[in-house]
Amino acid sequence: MPGKPIIALAAVLLAACGQERQAEQPAVQKIAVRGEAQEQLHQLDDLNRAIGLKRAIYASGSRCQRVVKSGFVQPYNNLDMWMAGCDDGREWAVFVGPDGSAQIRPCNEMQQLKLPACVIRGKEQAAP
Repeated sequence: MPGKPIIALAAVLLAACGQERQAEQPAVQKIAVRGEAQEQLHQLDDLNRAIGLKRAIYASGSRCQRVVKSGFVQPYNNLDMWMAGCDDGREWAVFVGPDGSAQIRPCNEMQQLKLPACVIRGKEQAAP
């Protein structure tokens, strides 16, 4: 039965070829989409950034009399995550999309929602 060893060898070679092809496939690259609104928010001074974040908080149906601190947290998928601390002690995560839309979440819910913590990168900016 000389045919069986050849078939077994052919199966091993085919299996090895399949592994080689998998290794040749390029890695999937993530594409980040950035919008003009996201870039502009990075360019604003402390006061204007505080005003913009406060408007986003109000637009979500939440309230914030005055933003007393704010800053960039990190990118999150295609969103930019910002933190705004209000004079009433509440802190908000503001996720800004490439289209200028904003999603607001209380910072004290970040861990429960499995989202990044509201920790400002670099120097914390206090609103004047």
